[in-house]
Amino acid sequence: MEPVAEYIVRPVRAEEWEAVREMRLAALRDPVAPIAFLETYETAVARPEEFWRERAGRFELDGSTRQFVAEGADGLWWGSVTVRVEEAGETLMFGDPSDVRQAHLVGVYVRPERRGSGVTEALFLAGVEWARSLEGLERVRLYVHEDNARAQGFYRRFGFVRSGGTLAVPGDPGKSEYEMVLEGQ
Repeated sequence: MEPVAEYIVRPVRAEEWEAVREMRLAALRDPVAPIAFLETYETAVARPEEFWRERAGRFELDGSTRQFVAEGADGLWWGSVTVRVEEAGETLMFGDPSDVRQAHLVGVYVRPERRGSGVTEALFLAGVEWARSLEGLERVRLYVHEDNARAQGFYRRFGFVRSGGTLAVPGDPGKSEYEMVLEGQ
């Protein structure tokens, strides 16, 4: 494994749609994908080029969403996290309205050979720093599947705590996603 100093964390650029697609497909092939992502590999791989171009462009241009990547010296993306701003009163992905202006971390993925190397921490630091730079943001949150113990452990070490909020997992009866918020907000 390369030393951790041989990568940079930065936002995705619009012209990098092919790398955005490759990273997402790698994430959806991971063995934990069924409890980490709502999308399937089969759905994502069937999406047309225009979808990926639009997605990458949105990350760079819209001001309310950023995807951060850890890029190795060889140009390979080692991992990524996406941060979405949710406005107060906005209807959220699962149908409930947001009661505050907040940042939501989604799409967390680090390649298996880079896990435990500090890449996830670096991605989260960049994402949280960007979120906190935004005017009027009241909190940073994420959701994690009840069976994803590894992710829950990292989130706790980073400073996230369970808020008490839960969501039913679509297509997984009896399972929940726990809402976690960053402490000290």
